[in-house]
Amino acid sequence: MTLNNGQFVLTLSCPDTKGIVHAVSGLLYQAGCNIIDSQQFGDVLGEDATGLFFMRVHFEAPPHLGDAAMLQNLFSHVRSQFGMQARVHSLARKPRLLLMVSKHGHCLNDLLFRWKSGQLPVDIPAIVSNHPDFADLAASYGIAFHHLPLKAGADAQAKRAQEREVEALFEREQVDLVVLARYMQILSAEFCDFLAGRAINIHHSFLPSFKGAKPYYQAHERGVKLIGATAHYVTADLDEGPIIEQDVERVDHTHSPEDFTAVGRDVESVVLARAVRWHVEHRVLLNGRKTVVFR
Repeated sequence: MTLNNGQFVLTLSCPDTKGIVHAVSGLLYQAGCNIIDSQQFGDVLGEDATGLFFMRVHFEAPPHLGDAAMLQNLFSHVRSQFGMQARVHSLARKPRLLLMVSKHGHCLNDLLFRWKSGQLPVDIPAIVSNHPDFADLAASYGIAFHHLPLKAGADAQAKRAQEREVEALFEREQVDLVVLARYMQILSAEFCDFLAGRAINIHHSFLPSFKGAKPYYQAHERGVKLIGATAHYVTADLDEGPIIEQDVERVDHTHSPEDFTAVGRDVESVVLARAVRWHVEHRVLLNGRKTVVFR
């Protein structure tokens, strides 16, 4: 995506009813805005339907409305009328990412390459790790590396103290999204609440079938035929957050456990990169325990 002054994305959700699209598009027209792309979805079919309507509108605003706060105010009446949760995002501002990693760097390295090569339109002010392993990698990209160690068997108080350091860094660097790029620590409920809707995690899709160490080795022992990965928002329920993206690759009996691991790491990297990109492009809207993703 090209970052352009004067271009914005409106995302909204509200109870599904008649007239929402007309009201939104009509307001943008009256304000002199040009709609570039518009997508919508009503979750009204099936027993588990939430009854909510979702919309993403990419539009260009005239110079006198070239500010997200002004446009946000423009929608105040429509928000009240339909009980909307609506937000206007300026595409002139790059979202700021905080990357967190432990000792497996494949997802971190992939995200850094995509960022440096211009494929991922973000700023990355910092990398946090509970191990020092990737300090040199961060330095090679000119990114600040924060080693916040946790001793083996650290109690909840020690973990919470470390999380507060991350929270302070989050606020200081004005971070928009935390990416757990194989950060192998269970986050506290307090930290998850702090990051609600602002943190994405990646894990192998074998959970919860293959828990504990070396899941790909466990999968190999069971003769698994598909290697998968899932990117989801972080919640206090471990690996149960709303899913953003999933993918699989086929394997067979000729693959070793090491082959399984290599395939799995490739899938993890691609799935996480897609999820992060869709989030920073404002394509992902929360729908209860699920997500709506406008691609």
